[in-house]
Amino acid sequence: MIEINVPGRGTLQLRHLVTDVNGTLAVDGQLVEGAAQKIEALKDRLTIHMLTADTHGRQTALDEQLRLKAIRIEPGGEAQQKADYVRKLGAESVIAMGQGANDAGMLKEAALGICILSKEGTALEAVMSADILAPDILTALELLEKPLRITASLRK
Repeated sequence: MIEINVPGRGTLQLRHLVTDVNGTLAVDGQLVEGAAQKIEALKDRLTIHMLTADTHGRQTALDEQLRLKAIRIEPGGEAQQKADYVRKLGAESVIAMGQGANDAGMLKEAALGICILSKEGTALEAVMSADILAPDILTALELLEKPLRITASLRK
């Protein structure tokens, strides 16, 4: 668990990281260099959940690299499926990361939504639904390693 006290917002007790894959952890179907190490370093504090429509058809290889198994999202209603997944986990204990329009719902539902600027593009809807905007996935994952950065960004 990661606990973050945010003045004006309260204490976040985060147990789950729910992340999109394509555009977030991977670009053009290739894992962002350094992402596997950052994810591995968080596994002792968070349960990692990857949600994907497998746009590039490479999820099996990405699963192997990350030593995780992604949950496949069915075509159609992807945004709703992702938001529902976060709610089922208990949204108050979830950090969500993504960059696509189909990530907006989960970013909004989660206790902490982090939108990633991506080389594949970032949907304005995702930006507007997030609590924090990060310039890339490595920076976003570093926020979880150094949670006082989150406190500094979100305090009111």
